[in-house]
Amino acid sequence: MDRILIKDLLVRCVIGIGAEERREKQDIVINIGLGADLREAGKSDRLEDSVDYSAIKKRIIAEVENSSFQLVEALAERIAEICLENPRVMEAQVTVEKPSALRFARSVGVEITRTRR
Repeated sequence: MDRILIKDLLVRCVIGIGAEERREKQDIVINIGLGADLREAGKSDRLEDSVDYSAIKKRIIAEVENSSFQLVEALAERIAEICLENPRVMEAQVTVEKPSALRFARSVGVEITRTRR
């Protein structure tokens, strides 16, 4: 399976369970791998034969910026669902990192992989 990669997408949202985390938006970093068959697009050089990853990115940003999840796991799940709404995407690997979550750590995050059923 071919992969489209969206790396280090920086978005701000309300995320966390503590009262201080719920007051202001925090930075999160999202990395996405979209599994799809890209052979037709490689031969035709037409967007219609590929995955419009710009449209997926815009949907993710809109959803995340307006979200209010408590768990990074739930946010990652929602992002994977958005990716799989595109009929050409067969698999979504999503990593969500929260840079400010743990003292002395660059970030903490989760990585999930979801496939089309």
